[in-house]
Amino acid sequence: MGNGDIRVRGIAARAGGWSARHRWAAVGIWVLFVVLAMGLGSAAGRVDVNESDQLKGETHTAAKIIEDSGIKEPSSESVLIQAKDGNVTSTDAEFRGAVAAVVDAVGATGRVTDVTSPYDTKTISKDGRSALVQFDMRGDSETAGDRVAPVLNAVKGVQKEHTGLRIEEIGGASMQKTFDDAFGDDFQKAELSAVPVALGILLIAFGALVAALLPVALAVTAIVATMGLMGIVSHLQPMSDTANSVMLLVGLAVGVDYCLFYLRREREEREAGRDAQTALRIAAATSGRAIVVSGVTVCVAMAGMLFTGLAEFEAMGLASLMVVAVAMVGSVTVLPALLSLLGERVEKGRIPFLHPDKRGTGGRRGNGRPGQEGSRFWGAVLRVVLARPGISLVVAAGVLLAIASPALGMKTQQLTLDKEFGNSLPIVGTYNRVNDAFPGGSEPAEVVVKAHDINAADVRSALADFRTRAISSGASRGPVDIKVHAAQNVAFVYVPLVGGSDQDKAERSLELLRDTVRPATLGTVDGVQAPITGQVAGSHDFNDQLVGSVTPVFAFVVVFAFLLMLLSFRSLTIAITSIVLNLLSVAAAYGILVAVFQHGWGASLVGAEGVGAIVTWLPLFLFVILFGLSMDYHVFVVSRIREARLRGRDTKDAIRHGVVTTAGVVTSAAVIMVAVFAIFGTLSMQSMKQMGVGLAAAVLIDATIIRGVLLPAVMALLGERNWYLPKWLNRLPDLTHDESPGATLPPARQDERAGV
Repeated sequence: MGNGDIRVRGIAARAGGWSARHRWAAVGIWVLFVVLAMGLGSAAGRVDVNESDQLKGETHTAAKIIEDSGIKEPSSESVLIQAKDGNVTSTDAEFRGAVAAVVDAVGATGRVTDVTSPYDTKTISKDGRSALVQFDMRGDSETAGDRVAPVLNAVKGVQKEHTGLRIEEIGGASMQKTFDDAFGDDFQKAELSAVPVALGILLIAFGALVAALLPVALAVTAIVATMGLMGIVSHLQPMSDTANSVMLLVGLAVGVDYCLFYLRREREEREAGRDAQTALRIAAATSGRAIVVSGVTVCVAMAGMLFTGLAEFEAMGLASLMVVAVAMVGSVTVLPALLSLLGERVEKGRIPFLHPDKRGTGGRRGNGRPGQEGSRFWGAVLRVVLARPGISLVVAAGVLLAIASPALGMKTQQLTLDKEFGNSLPIVGTYNRVNDAFPGGSEPAEVVVKAHDINAADVRSALADFRTRAISSGASRGPVDIKVHAAQNVAFVYVPLVGGSDQDKAERSLELLRDTVRPATLGTVDGVQAPITGQVAGSHDFNDQLVGSVTPVFAFVVVFAFLLMLLSFRSLTIAITSIVLNLLSVAAAYGILVAVFQHGWGASLVGAEGVGAIVTWLPLFLFVILFGLSMDYHVFVVSRIREARLRGRDTKDAIRHGVVTTAGVVTSAAVIMVAVFAIFGTLSMQSMKQMGVGLAAAVLIDATIIRGVLLPAVMALLGERNWYLPKWLNRLPDLTHDESPGATLPPARQDERAGV
């Protein structure tokens, strides 16, 4: 069959064909789209998730009362004065002098208000060795970190004058400043370093600068366009900085992957003797189609986050979905135009000693025949796997199940300050010392009381009763502080919880307040609302909501991914095996996370000693992200296997051909993903470290054990049953290959069948 006999159909093939014929128009439209998206997004501005939208339940109700009342809660700070010598107590002159000096020093800065002495507020520890000077920062609490430096300096000045005591400041503003100073640039550095890392790996993969730049350029433009779209969409679904970071991660991963798949197939066809136009059309009909199937599947997986009801997750899901959709569209439209424009110039900037050019003139091999088919390494692996598929299946599945087994004992929790940052910051030590001396004092529960008349006698009596019972019930050791805002008929009650930084104990204290103390006191007054919020309450409500969303998210992602695979390959067997293999990949990632971060196996290698738990939001987040990203490789490999099968190869030979010819691109794509995710594994925040390690480990497992051993072993054992579709499903829409079977490539020659 001659090159001119190529016939293509389907969205990806038609888009690629139009793009190649109208090269400048396609490039111009893409550039215009990116510029317009960014411009409109900048003009619209980004609306971020606010506190009242973060959670449902009591936390949401409390935030809504505060928001509706117009009360701007100030950022509260505390200064710990603590005796280093056991003989010094709060009654000593030196201690009293230090307290007075702190009160005077912070007040003199002009940045604070409501400075209180521990001798007035009774914020003195039971042993008399510790006391808290408390005050509020002036101005907006969200920007208090920008104004707290003079106060911190004043406290440090008092510390220099009282070396026998420990004098340290902690609070919302000081923690915000400390984290901004220590980690403010971490994300930016990680995000910026991801691009050169990806480019370096692509240079090795392609051996040519122009070819390596194309995937990065596509990914970066897709990310820029999505940033603009996020600004527009945020007016309907608020966004966040976290969603932006996740979007950058996912955008770089899939943007590079999709371009890599397309470019490698076009290169392969030219090396096989095709002319440039035919090679491009074949790439559009095959890899282009795989990109569309993969992109839609990833979008569906990301859409699962919208079912959590958590504003942060919804923002991450929508942002990720958009960047995948933009990268997918760019891959099947502007990429063919760029390849058509560049022609042989895509090989410009060749790196010496990498991929020596074995081709003849015009970008073809001298004999016009395909060269070595696929990867030597994976060819050798496949010979073993296909010769003994049953043993290979048992060994590979056994290894993955062993890796996944620690996940059965997974413990999730919101990480407290000391676990999130370890001993990397001095303020963590302050946090621990405050919690030891005043359990729960650094992060008290906050009861937001709304009444028709907050000064009514029955309301005041109920507030006083609540304060007394909070301590007598054992939920708090006090002091319980009440701040009344008469004009808004709102009162804030601050209750230090017994348990302090021990999350489990603190949650039991919270439940005691919510289920026993509140109904017996504030609950007896008609018209009074008293939702309880705060760090512990927020964590508790977040966990409850997250657990409640697991089933609908899991069901949505799995069912829709199954349906997409069924329609795309018209095989019930392929659809089932793809879901099972992806779930196995996710389970293995969970096992590694638990082994490293919960049990501490090898934790010192990644700086994760003493964490003892997995951050609450990570398992569901990883499930959605990994389920989507795993489909990249699966669709690409299985598409190539099915294509070979349609060209007349038997199933086992089609498996060998599909795996070894895609091994190079899958390996390159996986190395890029692992490298990018591993960058986030180097950050100091344990939650980001867990995310990076989990994603990197899962992608590595998926691209090696799953796609290189388990998938071919399962398909070899199933044989012709791989393509099974019950008759009653024949009426389903046909979304299979965009190319006519056998049309894009000539039938396999005997020399190709001979082996690798």
